[in-house]
Amino acid sequence: MQKLNLPDFKFRFRENKGREEIFDPVRKIFVALTQEEWVRQNFIQYLAVKKKVPLSLIGVEKTHTLNTMTRRSDILVFGNSGLPVMVVECKAPNIEISQLVFDQVARYNITLKVKYLVVTNGLNHFCCLIDFGKETYSFLEDIPGFSLLKQM
Repeated sequence: MQKLNLPDFKFRFRENKGREEIFDPVRKIFVALTQEEWVRQNFIQYLAVKKKVPLSLIGVEKTHTLNTMTRRSDILVFGNSGLPVMVVECKAPNIEISQLVFDQVARYNITLKVKYLVVTNGLNHFCCLIDFGKETYSFLEDIPGFSLLKQM
């Protein structure tokens, strides 16, 4: 798999019926190793190891409903309150982070109402802080650690 703009982490792999799989420590299952899954698993490790987010407060492919349509968030980070505080949209490294990608994660946030939106393709990572009171957002230079997120 392609080297990403994230630290190197150790993963468990296996082959199953001719396809390579990677172990997801959040769902506790092996899943097909696609380019997007490679980004997702690396970003989960980044959140857990570098940002100190407990795996128990990370959700993967959590469903929510928007205008009667079911949507799935790649990664949700929950605060100590049990409510989501960050949504992460993962794309394969060959997918450019565009306005369409931000629109997708912003649509998810209509129902989720989290303060932090993150979009990554493993090479480029963008994090926005949402100010619901002022109806504005600002890009952050870094993704916040759990010490800040858990307070929400």
